[in-house]
Amino acid sequence: MRIEHVIQGEFKASDDPEVTLTTILGSCVSTCLFDAIAGVGGMNHFLLPKGDSGASVQNRYGLLAMELLINELLKMGASKSRLQAKLFGGAMMDSRLGRIGDENGRFALAFLENENIPCISSSLGGTAARRVRFTPSSGAAQQMLIADHVEKVPEPVVEVGRAVDSDITLF
Repeated sequence: MRIEHVIQGEFKASDDPEVTLTTILGSCVSTCLFDAIAGVGGMNHFLLPKGDSGASVQNRYGLLAMELLINELLKMGASKSRLQAKLFGGAMMDSRLGRIGDENGRFALAFLENENIPCISSSLGGTAARRVRFTPSSGAAQQMLIADHVEKVPEPVVEVGRAVDSDITLF
């Protein structure tokens, strides 16, 4: 089996049964599309739903990511009428980032609906990152949730009025 990583702004497609596509998602969304009859599929990984038409990082936006993946699958023999989708990601990783994950998920669902591509399964939202593995030739997908918390190093307890020996100078 050959593992191929799909990073932000990328998409990959394959008809090789030995290929597994993988990615790690936080607020980003990954769309896994496949045509079971043609035995072809692919994955994208987008950062934001849509952007300014003059933006230099267009490949990080959902609209272009979806179009590029669909076009690649059609070149490889897929039929748009047989495409099926699985969606992953869209978590709220940091409240300071707003609802980016939610917006990404809503965009992907709306895009698929507008293109008449059924979404047969999804795992969107929440607060946990995800590792996704997708076999494009069969459409099989696996997901592993990554802990939604970070272990904090306990701070030393200092009694008030007591000197602390330390190499650290506080200012």
